Amino acid sequence: MRVKNAKQLIFLAFFILPLGAGAQRLLTLEQTVEQALKTSPTIEQSRLTLKKSEETLKAQRASLKSSFSLDIDPFSYSRQKKYYSYTSTWYTEETYSSSGDFSISQPILWTDGVISMNNNLSFYDNSSSASSEGFKGFSNSLSLALEQPLFTYNATKQELQELELDYEDAALSYALVELDVESDVTEAFYNVYEYQMTLNVSREELENNRASYTIIKNKVEGGLVAREELYQAELDLLSSESTVLSNEVTFENYKDYFKQLVGIDLEEDIMVIADVSVLPVDIDLSKAIEQGIKNRMEIRQREIEIQEGLFDLITTNASSEFEGELSVEVGLFGENENLHNVYNDPTSSQSISLGLTIPIWDWGEKKAKLKAAEASVEMSRLDLRDEEIDIKLNIRQVYRNLQNYLKQIEIARKNIENAELTYDINLEKYRNGDLTSMDLNLVQEQLTDAKNDLTSAIIDYKLELLNMKIQSMYDFEKNTSVVPNLNPEK
Repeated sequence: MRVKNAKQLIFLAFFILPLGAGAQRLLTLEQTVEQALKTSPTIEQSRLTLKKSEETLKAQRASLKSSFSLDIDPFSYSRQKKYYSYTSTWYTEETYSSSGDFSISQPILWTDGVISMNNNLSFYDNSSSASSEGFKGFSNSLSLALEQPLFTYNATKQELQELELDYEDAALSYALVELDVESDVTEAFYNVYEYQMTLNVSREELENNRASYTIIKNKVEGGLVAREELYQAELDLLSSESTVLSNEVTFENYKDYFKQLVGIDLEEDIMVIADVSVLPVDIDLSKAIEQGIKNRMEIRQREIEIQEGLFDLITTNASSEFEGELSVEVGLFGENENLHNVYNDPTSSQSISLGLTIPIWDWGEKKAKLKAAEASVEMSRLDLRDEEIDIKLNIRQVYRNLQNYLKQIEIARKNIENAELTYDINLEKYRNGDLTSMDLNLVQEQLTDAKNDLTSAIIDYKLELLNMKIQSMYDFEKNTSVVPNLNPEK
């Protein structure tokens, strides 16, 4: 039985299972892949990993913008006994105060420094038993500061780049998981379809054996052939019934696995509808290899590993190195009993400091760590080279398989034509008493095998086309690249 177009396929689908079956859900390959990409636990886990990397990157980018903070101490009271050594007397000091601190901090990505502005406004009501005079008024301190690391790597910029690479790697992994799910679902889908067709063919074989049994039974009752022929026909009929039952069990098991994989209720009755028309796809091997080397996400992942290894080298080299820290601060301080006069007589302040860290001897620790990091980078480079070779090998193998499957489909179709003609001829001989039931059964088995071989060859070709798309990241059926968009949101 040959399927010539999609309409014939859909029409055929309604007669694959026994008449009287309950309502069924018809599924196409596109529908099942789409549903699996939404419900697969593996996809969900990878999606959460991607979300975590994305939000971490967003948080890091947000931290590079100006941050504003306000700390308020609305009320503070203290009463303490203190000793004044200059006059060798004890006195009591009582203080009421309120204060607020407002600051703005801005990281500098390109220099790894931080520039900040701070303003502190305070109110004091202070009295002391040692003096008849106290202070009740306001003070304000305004300062501008710069903290700048010197003679070392830019840790802030490197951390941002590392998080960007982490996000890209997570996005690559997510895209690879999607491809794996698509591949698994497609294979499971075609397994269901193949046994759906195998079951149908076995039922056709059963009907043929029933017809043969009826013919030989009539001949035996008419005394035209020996009763032994009827016994053999009964065995053939029982064997066909057993095959149908066995195929039904296997078919139901494949359906259950498929429903679990896609996320369909096990109690729901389904039937898959596959487009098994084969139009040979023109594939340029050199283009497939070029696209694979250019777009395969595993290549980019190996490149990310190399870059991360180089970052480790930078960090390791900085673990014991000559470095410095420059701090600069300028400020203005004022105090007055009235808030609006707080800067009537201000006092300016300035400070600058330079600190240096000079390593002397670490007993070879840094040198050993650098060699270990360099070895890790070299291993990643070797992995990249091996990945490129594997991609070329796999694409070449898939290309050869596709050519072979096309030839197998052509042979299988020809075998069906010959098997059908042979069966019709031998069936006529059987009716005329020129052929035994055992011989007819062998011809029937050849026809069944030919039909199953064609189904298998078509499915193998379909799956290998998908494999070529995955290996080359190029859809030759649609002549378009299938590289996902991996750019993180800014």
